[in-house]
Amino acid sequence: MTQPDKTIPKAKRRWLPHPSAPADISQLLDSASGDLPLAERHLWLVQLMDWIRSGEPVSGVKYVVRQLAPPSERRTKVVALLSAFWRDIDVAALLADYGFAARTSFSDELGERLRTRLLPLSPATTDLASLFNLLFSDPKDADWLMQLDDAVLADLAALWREAIDAIKAAPLGWHEPFYDAIMFLSSQVRAEGFSRELRGRMGMRVDVDFDGVGSGAEVAAPTPTRQAFRQLVYVAENLHVLALKGAVGPSPHVDVQGTLLQEAQYLRALLDTCVKAAQGIHDHLEANGVSIDIVFQIDQLSERCRRIEQLLGCVLSSQPTLDLRALIVDLIQVGAKRSGVRALFTQHYSLLARKVAERSAETGEHYITRDRAEYLTMLRRASGGGAVLAGTTFLKFAVLAMGLSPFWSGLAAGTNYALSFVIVQLLHFTVATKQPAMTAPAMAAKLADTRSEEAVEGFVDEVAHLFRSQMAGILGNLMVVAPVVLAAQSLSWWVFRRPLIDVNSANHVLDTLTFWGPSLWYAAFTGVLLFVSSLFAGWLENWFVLHRLDSALRWNPRIRATLGPQRAVRWAAWWRHNISSLGSNVSLGLMLGLVPVIAGFFALPLDVRHVTLSTGQLAAAAGTLGPAVLHHPQLWWCVAAIPLTGLLNVSVSFVLALRVAMRSRGVRIKDRARLQAALWRRVRCHPLSFLLPPR
Repeated sequence: MTQPDKTIPKAKRRWLPHPSAPADISQLLDSASGDLPLAERHLWLVQLMDWIRSGEPVSGVKYVVRQLAPPSERRTKVVALLSAFWRDIDVAALLADYGFAARTSFSDELGERLRTRLLPLSPATTDLASLFNLLFSDPKDADWLMQLDDAVLADLAALWREAIDAIKAAPLGWHEPFYDAIMFLSSQVRAEGFSRELRGRMGMRVDVDFDGVGSGAEVAAPTPTRQAFRQLVYVAENLHVLALKGAVGPSPHVDVQGTLLQEAQYLRALLDTCVKAAQGIHDHLEANGVSIDIVFQIDQLSERCRRIEQLLGCVLSSQPTLDLRALIVDLIQVGAKRSGVRALFTQHYSLLARKVAERSAETGEHYITRDRAEYLTMLRRASGGGAVLAGTTFLKFAVLAMGLSPFWSGLAAGTNYALSFVIVQLLHFTVATKQPAMTAPAMAAKLADTRSEEAVEGFVDEVAHLFRSQMAGILGNLMVVAPVVLAAQSLSWWVFRRPLIDVNSANHVLDTLTFWGPSLWYAAFTGVLLFVSSLFAGWLENWFVLHRLDSALRWNPRIRATLGPQRAVRWAAWWRHNISSLGSNVSLGLMLGLVPVIAGFFALPLDVRHVTLSTGQLAAAAGTLGPAVLHHPQLWWCVAAIPLTGLLNVSVSFVLALRVAMRSRGVRIKDRARLQAALWRRVRCHPLSFLLPPR
């Protein structure tokens, strides 16, 4: 057997022999027999496909057709094998099940795709859906199938027709499994349409009250969708009955063919109604939170309806050969798509990514300043945040002084950070490094139409506003946290005659925060954690809305009895407006404390460097070591690392958040160049717009 020459370019090696392809096609054809065991029959078909695929496939198919030209003993053997194959194989399983998940769950489909990729397939099966992947193992099979001319297709159809007619088992011949598959698919579509997840969301609208927040009172809109789902199976069964009547013989009293066509047209109308109803659920999800499993169910239902229409086209077509080829090509493409795990995530997480980005965008709007008054307000809020984090700095040293085990020490530090961030939120203060991950989606929202110059300029304006806001936030944090920490140290020297932290802790701070250590790498990693916290915040708010917890807080009888009706309304509104920020603050604080401990358990060189907290620690170390530390070079290397730490915190989290937001908005790669050009043009022409607020 000829082996591929690895020196030949890949493009030219495309049609070289497959390793499992038989060397002599004549010998393979002569070995065909209807008496072969099931597994060997299937292996024979797999070897035939490998031989066709090993050379130029179109020419290979034509050669096989010529070798089987009637009358010949070779053709008789192959027909007998194909007859036995058709008799024992479940064709309807391929038509009704291939490409669809056995359970309408995203996680189950993910597991099925992983099993398909990792586990070998066996040809010893009566399920054609399982065997199909072995027969058409190369996605390029769809290309050469479409290149077969009408004469070759007619010869192949005649070969299969002869094999199927030899069985004489089903009155409808090759149509029988197609009608069965239509009935199976119709039953599955009806079951999905009547499932709790979809039934409760079809034709529903949500009333809105306090400040645009949904009350959770869903009202059913008049819709014929339930009747359409209910009728599907009845119409599919009636189609089968009419086809059987037509196969038995024409009736002098009933136009069976005309009735069959009318019933098929009615079935298509029902399918169209069902698909529109399912796709309409996306509007409900936009307003009420996204569920990946529900999105997956919608896609599965729509694809099953499309498959039914394809099968109808095959059984009702005057030239079924072309429709059958189109169906097989589509099945090959579906199989190739279903084998990819990445495609599954890309397809079904896009909507969730957009909703997470939009939730973050709503939260991030108040971090952007657009005039001088907002700029000064940001400075005041950031100053307050710096004052709170000054206390956080000393609490961290207190946690370390307790000498707890690594996990409990990390949990205590994370709880300290989380509580501090929540206090900053409740007091309406600001931590500068939390801004970029939340404001990037708000900026991406300006890119709904990147072809418009106004949209591009609007995006550049948002960049300038954001950069200015970042400068105000960082400046406000740092200009307060350092003086407050130094003032606390001075007060401790005056009252207790000793600093709040010992000399060893102070020297450790200088050793770890130095410019020449891994601080900058840790600062970039902290930017990743800031980004992850924003994703968690968007996901948590989506989960909160999806499960209608705001409605539960407002209308639950026990909660209303405990809080009172008016307070329950205010409490529901407060949680709806603050759940995202709370999720972001708590998740970030816990990650800052626990991730370094978990990474250390796996011997990973990871730690965190937060610019405001690092500045507070450095000020605390300076307060302990006294004025003499000003002559210590190690202090100034730590000071030099502070601005780069802030830059990496901000830039990494911003870039990651903007990337997700832009992908969720579908911004094309070529449009990003226009955005960059417009941004650099603004930097050259109006550089001060990135630093000073407009008058």
